[in-house]
Amino acid sequence: MRTDVTFPSAGLKIAGHLYAPDDEAGGRRPAIVVGHPMSGVKEQTAGVYAERLARAGFVALAFDAAYQGESEGEPHLLEDPSHRVEDIKAAVTFLSLREEVDAERIGALGICASGGYVTPAAATDHRIKAVATVSAVDTGSLFREGIGREQSPEILQGMLAAAGVARVEEARGGPARPQRIHPDTEEEARKLGQHTYDGWEYYRTPRGHHPRSENRFVFRSIDLIAQFSAFDLVHLISPRPLLMIAGTEAATAYLSREAIEKAREPKELFWIDGATHVDLYDREEYLPTAVVKLAGFFGAHLSGAPEPDDRHGDGETQR
Repeated sequence: MRTDVTFPSAGLKIAGHLYAPDDEAGGRRPAIVVGHPMSGVKEQTAGVYAERLARAGFVALAFDAAYQGESEGEPHLLEDPSHRVEDIKAAVTFLSLREEVDAERIGALGICASGGYVTPAAATDHRIKAVATVSAVDTGSLFREGIGREQSPEILQGMLAAAGVARVEEARGGPARPQRIHPDTEEEARKLGQHTYDGWEYYRTPRGHHPRSENRFVFRSIDLIAQFSAFDLVHLISPRPLLMIAGTEAATAYLSREAIEKAREPKELFWIDGATHVDLYDREEYLPTAVVKLAGFFGAHLSGAPEPDDRHGDGETQR
């Protein structure tokens, strides 16, 4: 069952979809906040995971980040990592006040960029009792250094200079300058490599396209993103548990590997063999493995049920 909801985050109204199990069992349930990727909205992969976690017995909240989708915030399409961390904490507050939710059993799941936002949120918010990520990235690292840290330093400096110009233009009353995220054509996407093509194929085709996923962000977001570092505080999540899920073929897999090395126990890096970064958004070849692992993880740490041993199934575990 899905319900449209709103809640406040630093003075802005956030639009969300609250998913609940269809059964009529009484009592308060464990709940999970689900954050979407940088260019996504709640109707895409975040909603897919939230709906499937609700099938597994959890209350799950997918929402549009501030400035994006149906949520408030101007300029529209600003990507502000600090506010996105605040959105997650605000979502926890919202769930804590719901009569169907046990406020002592709330977890957080971040997908892609939100994988880098739930970690500092949980590190500094003890109300989050268990943390999981899928295809996690550090947006700050990607903008500073590029995927694989192969980007020339001059590129960042050029983007920062342009972001400063964009700030002045807005202060003078001009419109916020948009920046395209994914290529417009399949041909252009293929030329830029597999990871870029995968993103294009999800966001820009009927597979995952949604009209409110606008394929742009405000250019002055760049200096906000560049100063952000997702995993500096990941060690503070302990002694609460951390699960990171990544595909073995993901171009971003090194970020999950590095983050788990910085984290303290209890922690787990769970590999899904053959999956790319975007495969884990919705591909039925891989999605059920991720959902089963997440349901077991949150079930064990939010409900007290034993966690299934998936190490001999479709995925592989590194502790």
